Amino acid sequence: MKRAALYLRVSTQQQHSENQLEPLQQFCKERGFEVVKVYAENGSAWTEGHQPQWKRLIADASHRHFDVVVTWSLDRITREGIDTIFLRIKTLKSYGVTLLSYQESWLETLGTMADLFIALLSWVANFESGRRSERTKAGIARKKLHGGGARGPDKKKRKRRTIKRPVYFEPEGQAQTEKL
Repeated sequence: MKRAALYLRVSTQQQHSENQLEPLQQFCKERGFEVVKVYAENGSAWTEGHQPQWKRLIADASHRHFDVVVTWSLDRITREGIDTIFLRIKTLKSYGVTLLSYQESWLETLGTMADLFIALLSWVANFESGRRSERTKAGIARKKLHGGGARGPDKKKRKRRTIKRPVYFEPEGQAQTEKL
């Protein structure tokens, strides 16, 4: 029985790596793999220490703790481009470890053509990442221009408004002032 490591990664705090866990476990079960380790990255590779779990995975691969790494999709490994994905695959292969992608499991059937499609998928992931970064930077610049930091207007600078709202069940229907 082959020993498998699962590599889960999400890019934002609003996403959950647990969503990838069950389908990957089922994928391994169907193939007769024993899941021996799960590596989960929760957050942007750039802001969260540049994939520390991936580094642990590579260290464990070098000691042959598993035979296969299964991930949700190739862009979960990296969005840094063609060179980086091939370097990571080559590193795993040098330790006798195979990389499998749940979303791109069809790559296994392509033989030598798989490298062409991996390169294409990696280029697309890198391109999308660049576009997303451009949109984020434009949004931050717009927020700064309109009175605030990267997250919008500075809350300390905003004045608290006072409005009058009717308070029900008060004697004689008197309204009170409420701080917002």
